[in-house]
Amino acid sequence: MQLIKGNIHRDQRGIVRFVNDFHFENVKRFYTITHPDIDTIRAWQGHKRETKYFFVSKGSFVINCIAVDNWDSPAKDLKINTYTLIDTQSEILIIPPGHVNGFKALEPDSTMIVFSDMLLEDSKMDDYRFPVDYWEMKISR
Repeated sequence: MQLIKGNIHRDQRGIVRFVNDFHFENVKRFYTITHPDIDTIRAWQGHKRETKYFFVSKGSFVINCIAVDNWDSPAKDLKINTYTLIDTQSEILIIPPGHVNGFKALEPDSTMIVFSDMLLEDSKMDDYRFPVDYWEMKISR
């Protein structure tokens, strides 16, 4: 995983959030996810070949990532990496191929933009899902 830090500029005209070190040359699509509450957990989904890029545009999310050792029957004791992304910080979390992720909002109505380096048709053929309770979600703020 890689966390790319950006910055925020505030003045009388408003707020500009930016991550100038993030380059879009590999991005093929994007979508947004909004959690209406702090109870919803989206976990565990991942890809052998696809890279995902996460940016919180409103509120905050905790995101857990795990490098998968065996896609047919992954170990239950794999290391969980935990990141908290907040809309008051400009950061993009890159989750490389070979990982699963799970996340939940820490504030109601939080929204995240997810960028992908694969078209939807290709992503669907590289989609792996495990039950929400397969690993324990780590929640930190």
